[in-house]
Amino acid sequence: MTSNKLVKIRRDLHQIPELGFQEYETQKYLLNVIASFEQQNITIKQWRTGILVKVHGKSPTKIIGYRTDIDGLPIKEDTGYPFQSNHVGQMHACGHDFHMTIALGVLEQLAKSPINDHVLFIFQPAEEGPGGALPLMQSQEFLEWKPDVILALHIAPELPVGTVSTKPGLLFANTSELFIDFLGKGGHAAYPHLTKDMVVAGSTFITQIQQIISRRIDPLESAVITIGKLESGFVQNVIAETARLEGTMRTLDPLVMDDLKQQLEKMIRGFEISFDCSITVDYGSNYYQVYNSEKYVKQFEEIVKQEKEITYHTAKAAMTGEDFGYFLKDIPGFMFWLGVDSPNGLHHSKLMPKEEALSIGVKVVEKTIRQIY
Repeated sequence: MTSNKLVKIRRDLHQIPELGFQEYETQKYLLNVIASFEQQNITIKQWRTGILVKVHGKSPTKIIGYRTDIDGLPIKEDTGYPFQSNHVGQMHACGHDFHMTIALGVLEQLAKSPINDHVLFIFQPAEEGPGGALPLMQSQEFLEWKPDVILALHIAPELPVGTVSTKPGLLFANTSELFIDFLGKGGHAAYPHLTKDMVVAGSTFITQIQQIISRRIDPLESAVITIGKLESGFVQNVIAETARLEGTMRTLDPLVMDDLKQQLEKMIRGFEISFDCSITVDYGSNYYQVYNSEKYVKQFEEIVKQEKEITYHTAKAAMTGEDFGYFLKDIPGFMFWLGVDSPNGLHHSKLMPKEEALSIGVKVVEKTIRQIY
């Protein structure tokens, strides 16, 4: 696939971002592109808004899986692109337009020139939420073609074009969404003694929750609790009856995540007594850590270093979350970063990855699939 064709596909996809399990237009576009490829060596299945494409090997002994995510984010785009999102309030702000384009580029090449082994391309919905990996892996469609090894990439805005980066072992964190609802008793601001003020309860909870990290979690373990949104009250002279906190929790060990939730629930029970209110917690989407196979990362490094124009960089573990971790929990493989050199980072309304990275991504992934063993 030419660089110009890759750029066109990426820009087409960039204009139609859709939220998790709503990727109907995206699925239709992907199927149309795939229909233009050589068909004699491929079989296609649909799962909800996702797609599975099997490239049949010439003398297969295993199935190599390659996964790409296809959903967008609920972010209003501010790039100023002439090919800006047509879906108001939705944007490919995590690079999934890049991910899909690279997958299509590799798929076209392998459809024309298959390798000995089968290759399964997984166009997975709902990575950003509510989480598409786990239900997809449990589907009959996937289980019939379950890979023996699997890989994926993620764009890295902070890395220059021509750089790839990964590491054996832990790459991304365990993550959990966090939604906490407070219910008290509202009333007139002049009579606070007749109310149960949830602005005070919610804001006090935000300050106290950090003590879980500083005083209840082993300091040699890594954990983060972030409250990104507090919503409470309607007018300045009425005491708020409800409050809602929304945030995220992240750890580098799944057992620490369990401990974090237990400590949070203990604190909630104490707050219910202290503030004479009721509190409910919802953990939303939970993603398992991305833990790379040492064997396959070593092979990947050797493959990449054959290319003079591509630089391999050893990554550091990050508190980023990715539901590709569920695949790696069950199937050996790895994820790597692809440098795209954007001044703004992931989930930013001005994320502008350089399109020169598309052809590099296709080259690296295709070569890895052809040489991995």
